Amino acid sequence: MSQELEKTFRKYAVYGIPKATGNEMTGKNFSKLCKECNIQENGCTSTDVDIVFAKTKGKAAHVITYEEFQMALNLLSAKRFHGIPANEAIAAIHKLVEGKEPANIRTTKAVTAGAVDRLTNTSKYTGSHKERFDESGKGKGLAGREELTDGCGYVGAYKGEGTYDKKSKK
Repeated sequence: MSQELEKTFRKYAVYGIPKATGNEMTGKNFSKLCKECNIQENGCTSTDVDIVFAKTKGKAAHVITYEEFQMALNLLSAKRFHGIPANEAIAAIHKLVEGKEPANIRTTKAVTAGAVDRLTNTSKYTGSHKERFDESGKGKGLAGREELTDGCGYVGAYKGEGTYDKKSKK
C-alpha cells in the first residue's frame, strides 16, 4: 500500500492529541480528514462518514487502526464516487487523501476596525467620561474619576470665593 496514505493517517491521528502515538485515529480526526480532503462531496455527507467510522471500529473501541482506516476509505469510495468501478473509486479516494496535512483552523487574527476604533476613540466621549481624559487621549487616572475637594470651605459653584475677609474688614 501507499506510504503517503499511511503518513497522512499518522499526521491526522496525532492532531490535537498530545499523547497520541499515531497508530490510532479518533472519530473527530477521521471526520476532519474527510472534510479537509474533500471526501464529503458529491453525495457523501458527514453522517455517512460517522456511520462508516462506527462500522469499521471495534465494538468497544473509540478509535480505528490504519487497517480499519483503509477499510473505511474503501467503504466511503463507493459513496463518494458512485457509478465508477470499485478499484478506480478506491484509487481516486486514495489520491484525495495522500500527502495531506491537518489545517490549523483556529488561527484567527484580532480585528481592529469598525466598532473597536469608535469605542476607543476618546475624542468622541461626552459627559462625565470626557472628563476622564486629557486632550491627547491619555487617561487622568484618579483625578478624572473623582471630584477632588480643595478644602477651602466654599460651596462648589459659589462665585465669590475669597471675598469674605474683604467684606468683614470694612
